[in-house]
Amino acid sequence: MHYGYIGLGNLGANCAACLLRAGMKVTVTDLDRNAGDVCCDLGATWADSPAEVAASADHIITCLPSPAISEQVLDAVLPAAKPSTHWIEMSTVSRDDVLRLAEKAAKHGVRMMELPVTGGVHLAAQGKITMLAGGDKDMFDLHLPALQAMGDQVFHMGPLGSASIIKVITNMLAFIHLKACGEALMLAKRGGLDLGQAWHAIKASSGNSFVHETEGALVLNGSYDVAFNIDLALKDLGFAMGFGEEYEVPLDLAAATQQTYRAARAAYGGTAQSPMIVKLLEDLLETDLRAEGFPDRLT
Repeated sequence: MHYGYIGLGNLGANCAACLLRAGMKVTVTDLDRNAGDVCCDLGATWADSPAEVAASADHIITCLPSPAISEQVLDAVLPAAKPSTHWIEMSTVSRDDVLRLAEKAAKHGVRMMELPVTGGVHLAAQGKITMLAGGDKDMFDLHLPALQAMGDQVFHMGPLGSASIIKVITNMLAFIHLKACGEALMLAKRGGLDLGQAWHAIKASSGNSFVHETEGALVLNGSYDVAFNIDLALKDLGFAMGFGEEYEVPLDLAAATQQTYRAARAAYGGTAQSPMIVKLLEDLLETDLRAEGFPDRLT
């Protein structure tokens, strides 16, 4: 199959590259022409617009920063899309937006599958990111080879909307874990412990988490560079709080974490790296959390 891939940011470029390395035919586009260089070097065809992608490809994948941009791209794609085109949406979009946009696409004969991912850009670069699919099972089965090229753990969560819910849940947990990780490392530092040893001890303990192993290491390096910003974190936490209200589930930890992210945005700006919520604590206590031997980027 010939896939069109629209949106070559940190995540999208890596996922598109995985498709190309698996020998698939891919046409790509992005607002930034330079963003397509790596994919084109791997054999992708460049298109100058989403409509041009839709006209040439069998099926379309999008990986975009917001629901509003997803809808703008969809509006450009639909008039040019071939009959029976499938639209695979990898952006983090609310469940309500997924259902609304799927209905809009269906009026043009385009079927939608949601495919949010989790695990981080470094795993996307390795083709090992976790993929959370929602939509009709026949679509999932048809595109499974492409999904397996991009990720090593692929879950069909159920009908459209299901993947949006679980993606929000996983991100909510990651943000809470990051806040807890920062507080734990600060306790270790103020308690006089060697932070490198403390990090390794936590990693080997019942208190370990994926976030501690990854973003915790970036905090100790001082780069905080996880390729995911504070505005995106606040978007996802907003989705989580909306589900909490809808399903009448008190989300005390998520609410506290949301307030911390809001404070970090006020201090450092929305484009600052999301682990910089830990820097708030460092600044407050005038205590840096640094240790030798930790990476500035995850690989």
